[in-house]
Amino acid sequence: MPSKPAPEELGRGRGRGRGGRGGDRGGGGDRRGWLGGRGSSSDRPAIQRSLIPAAHVTAIGVKRPGHGTGGQPIEDLPNNSHIFLYVAVVIAPADKPLPAAKNFEIIQALQTQVVPELFARPGVYDGRKNLFTAYELPIGPGGRSFAVSPSMGVFTVRLTPVASINPEALQRFVRGEQTQDNTVLTAITVLNVVARMAENLKYPFNVRSFLTDHETRDIGGGIVLWRRYFQSLRPAIGRMVINIDISTGATYMPGPLTDVALAILGRPRNPNALAPRRGLTDRERIRLQQFITPGLKITTTYDQRDSNQAPRLRGVKKLSKEGARDLTFELTGGQTTTVADYFRQKLNRPLRFPDVICVELASGAMTPLELCHVPPGQILRKQVPPDKTNFVLKFATKRPIDRLGSIVNGLGVLEYGQSDYVREFDIIILPNDLVLSVKFPFESRMTYTFVPDTAWNLFNKRMFTPSNVAQWVIIIYERKQRFNEQVANQMASDLVRACEAVGIPINPQPTLIKWELGQGNIGLQLRAASDECQRRTMNLPTLIVVILPEGGNNIYSAVKHFGDVAVGVVTQCMKSSKCFRAKPQYFASITLKLNVKLSGVNSVPEPRDISFLTNTTIPTIVMGAHVIRSAPASGSGNRPSVASLVGSIDTSAVRYVSTMEVQRSRREIIDTMESMSTYVLTQYRSATGMYPERILLYCKGVSEGQFATIIKNELPLIRNACKKLGFNPTITLIIVGKPRHVRFFPRSKNEGDRGGNCSAGTVVDSDDVNPVEFEFYLQSHGGVPGTARPTHYTVLVDENRFTADGLQALSYALCHVYAPATCSVSIPAPVYYAKLVCSHSKYHFDPRLDVTISETATDTTEATTTLERFRQAFKPTHELLKGLMYFC
Repeated sequence: MPSKPAPEELGRGRGRGRGGRGGDRGGGGDRRGWLGGRGSSSDRPAIQRSLIPAAHVTAIGVKRPGHGTGGQPIEDLPNNSHIFLYVAVVIAPADKPLPAAKNFEIIQALQTQVVPELFARPGVYDGRKNLFTAYELPIGPGGRSFAVSPSMGVFTVRLTPVASINPEALQRFVRGEQTQDNTVLTAITVLNVVARMAENLKYPFNVRSFLTDHETRDIGGGIVLWRRYFQSLRPAIGRMVINIDISTGATYMPGPLTDVALAILGRPRNPNALAPRRGLTDRERIRLQQFITPGLKITTTYDQRDSNQAPRLRGVKKLSKEGARDLTFELTGGQTTTVADYFRQKLNRPLRFPDVICVELASGAMTPLELCHVPPGQILRKQVPPDKTNFVLKFATKRPIDRLGSIVNGLGVLEYGQSDYVREFDIIILPNDLVLSVKFPFESRMTYTFVPDTAWNLFNKRMFTPSNVAQWVIIIYERKQRFNEQVANQMASDLVRACEAVGIPINPQPTLIKWELGQGNIGLQLRAASDECQRRTMNLPTLIVVILPEGGNNIYSAVKHFGDVAVGVVTQCMKSSKCFRAKPQYFASITLKLNVKLSGVNSVPEPRDISFLTNTTIPTIVMGAHVIRSAPASGSGNRPSVASLVGSIDTSAVRYVSTMEVQRSRREIIDTMESMSTYVLTQYRSATGMYPERILLYCKGVSEGQFATIIKNELPLIRNACKKLGFNPTITLIIVGKPRHVRFFPRSKNEGDRGGNCSAGTVVDSDDVNPVEFEFYLQSHGGVPGTARPTHYTVLVDENRFTADGLQALSYALCHVYAPATCSVSIPAPVYYAKLVCSHSKYHFDPRLDVTISETATDTTEATTTLERFRQAFKPTHELLKGLMYFC
């Protein structure tokens, strides 16, 4: 047992398994559970947590070379039985795909009502097509079809045997004795389906998460927040672990649809506000319709069903323009009646609010709002309105101790021990405490004051290499009544004082102060100010300071486009409300951005902390790559992706050059990596006089499924660039990711930072990491509100032969050289810069142009045309700014 308690690792699972259990089901004590751990069973083989992969085992990237030893430490699996896979195809009467929840209902009815004798031992289902059982179903090699009649309609389920799965392969994999192959991946899939089956039948769910009403908050606007629980089983060293985390899900407010609609409009307790005759406008009706359709399902209060059956859910198609009194339709006999009269006869009573609008259901039926009810737990699959964002953040943000408590409570919600499905597949999951091998922070001394909470103070400190602001102008887009000359002069004096305090030479007076209209031609305004400065001083301005009004996002976009692309002058934007009588700390933060934009250096790490980079006998370049892809659900159609690459041009890895390209839609691979690498490497040679002998590349925006493609397709492009330039460096390629559902917690307050998080510099590289790959988690930032997310590093290529300690320490040091911050950040600076460059790409399109794309065409020709259209509209960075970190 370690002398000091280890942090508790929540994201990768408080769930813990053990091998073997008694014969409570008559199976005998020699049967082992799927999830291994610290069980007391004597027949469970011992598991060494620091296993190194066997020599014959291969990895997608780099095999784990060992475990880190630096810093201060704190302190069974499948048997040989087979699992059987069946394809379960659900055929609807209309031959349309069904939602996963409906598929679950049908498969459950098949097992419990249609052929319960066939499923005396329940199987598990993934909601799409895969059904797994712990025994072979007697349906023959050709399969069988079954008719199923759940709550709505008659469906056909076709079961076809596909394969049997031997979980022994998974056992070998987690012990580092086998390569990860399809057998291993399928076995992991089985475990996940088993663990989620009970919750998917009981709660609203979305992929690997499900929502419960154990923690809820009504935030108004017809929205109720529910606590969402995420669970996923992943392989670790010598065992499987369960990754459990919490997040927030938005649901429609439950109750009468009339109340829900009034809440959305913000007009409670006044049903007649939903009546066109009483003032409901078309704008309000359309707003209401857009919020509840498509997606909302309701039940009707007049539905005549068996009391033992669940109410029938009906989809809402749209809202009527008229109230029930004015909305007419034709009966079967040809007679015309109003909706209000129809339901007066059907219910034997008049409607309470006959002037209120109706909903048109998916079936085409028109139903008054007062007869509709919204069941609880319906997931809102739309963006939460901006005015509700703060409520969501307050509900979602939890201190580490509170987040841990919420997840511990979630273990009771999960109830693994009560699940028939978990028991049927002989799995035992125990919520034991987890002990990890963890390292305390590496010491990272900066040239400026460095304090234990990973932040340093600029008070009485000067920039390492200050830039020079020879002449500068101020353009103000705020109304002069709110930001007058006195305020402008005071702001200018405060900025000058802040620059002088950190050693940046600056002209004490701006050359020009102008007030402009944001509705005007901002490009011409910037150019006119630049020309005026040149007439007065014989030089273009070094800097243009722009003061923005509240809600001035469009102005900001235009300023960045015309400043960085067209005019070629560094711009620094500030909101009028922020810089009005601002404190010195505000302007100090502005100087951090200004200095690096103008080719200065704010701070550098001690050479001994980055000795891999500062060894001048072996020149090394640090590069960062990132891709921004358009999301499939964003309505962006064929909108192209943007790829960026940055590279250091000094031995301290604090100054970078950048390049970016537009490429095919939703591509994670950088198609133009060869030309982009050529540019960055050429700039390195121009700055240092030599080409690098070593390349250290951090990539962000790459999913696990693309790792092999990166090695096969993208790495050769970098090698080609080097070969054409006439040198052959050694390359280390690392994928950087921010897993959404992984968190680490200190065991005691003494081991964490002031916010209750693990101390910055905490590394996890044993126990709950991949048993084969060279990967680790590093939590490099501190002082964040809520619970910090660690960063995940996967080494795909390592020709520089890093030790675990060496790469972890270097990665942590690079988290301290992000210029705009006086603290360590969550990812290495080169990746952060590459991300900023990608984010900056939207300013390279002229905001006056409408670069549109087809939202429906998806063929290759249309995609190619769209890509070419975007490439033509994309404007490169101005030549005067190309070598500067203008994107900060």
